[in-house]
Amino acid sequence: MASPSEQVLAVHPEPDLVQLLTPEGQRVEHPDYPLEITDDEIGALFRDLTLVRRIDSEAIALQRQGELGLWASLLGQEAAQIGAGRALRPQDMAFPTYREHGVAWCKDVDPLTLLGLFRGTNLGGWDPSTNNFNLYTIVIGAQTLHATGYAMGVVRDGAVGTGDPERDTATLAFFGDGASSQGDVNEAFVWAGAGNLPVVFFCQNNQWAISEPVTTQSRVPLYMRASGFGFPGVRVDGNDVLGCLAVTRKALDDARNAQGPTFIEAFTYRMNPHTTNDDPRRYQLGSESETWKLKDPIERVRAYLTREAGFGKDFFDGIEAEGKALAEHIRAGCRTLPDPTPASAFEHVHVTMPDDLRAQRDSFVDFVSEVSA
Repeated sequence: MASPSEQVLAVHPEPDLVQLLTPEGQRVEHPDYPLEITDDEIGALFRDLTLVRRIDSEAIALQRQGELGLWASLLGQEAAQIGAGRALRPQDMAFPTYREHGVAWCKDVDPLTLLGLFRGTNLGGWDPSTNNFNLYTIVIGAQTLHATGYAMGVVRDGAVGTGDPERDTATLAFFGDGASSQGDVNEAFVWAGAGNLPVVFFCQNNQWAISEPVTTQSRVPLYMRASGFGFPGVRVDGNDVLGCLAVTRKALDDARNAQGPTFIEAFTYRMNPHTTNDDPRRYQLGSESETWKLKDPIERVRAYLTREAGFGKDFFDGIEAEGKALAEHIRAGCRTLPDPTPASAFEHVHVTMPDDLRAQRDSFVDFVSEVSA
């Protein structure tokens, strides 16, 4: 007798991935997602991937040294984040989880600012309107509602479907496979579908919601859920930066052109623990990780640039040197991040601070000063 999972696959077979760059580094075409891109532009994507991985590895080392309280690694998910991040236009708004370090890089957020949140020296550390990159969201799935609400505002501002590429705006909401089981995410789907809103839902299916595999959460591929809410879904190879770029670019174009939302499932794998407080050896097989190493998002781009585009040692050495300089900037800067002042907890709560809150702030500052004296 077939197992439940085998019965499901008989009815809903695993879909083909949208893929434009194979694990071996070969360019392939897809009829629905053409991508015009030069070798130099692919080289720039390789730089993004490599430097973002360096940020991640340095942050893990700093956490192990006691300089950060926690870190959520993106190892293995760089292509999904860089591909999606580079598809954004300046006016688009991105809504991350707490793992979108690659998207933050694309939106020019200083990596040290990200570290401040995990060091406890800030509560986010940047103005979302400066980079059109919202603050990291710890509450699982809540950012999808934020993105959907923002998309409602875009519609009311008349900034969608005008035909002006510098005005038409979309929002891009990131979440993981585990978050797809949250009520907030499904409510966001309801509102987005009913309102035909300019929002793209980008799910990084990294196979594990902490210790629970995605097969425990869903009996069908995640992208298929979109059809129940009235908008299209697509699964892309999440380790293929070109595929993620092409699929996200089309979805964002559709959103800006008043064609409504899209659900993108980037099929990838979490190569590191869920956070630095997790131990995946308790629930993952080592052979699973070894299989996914062969699909590494950076190595396939390196293979293409070396074999097909003729990039030589000088190019890769230059990026290696840039990575070392970035690592030094992160190590030195992290340790000198200023501690927050007692009054900072009261800042940015209201546009105009009410008198009673101002009184609470002054009282708290005086109390801390007396205790510290």
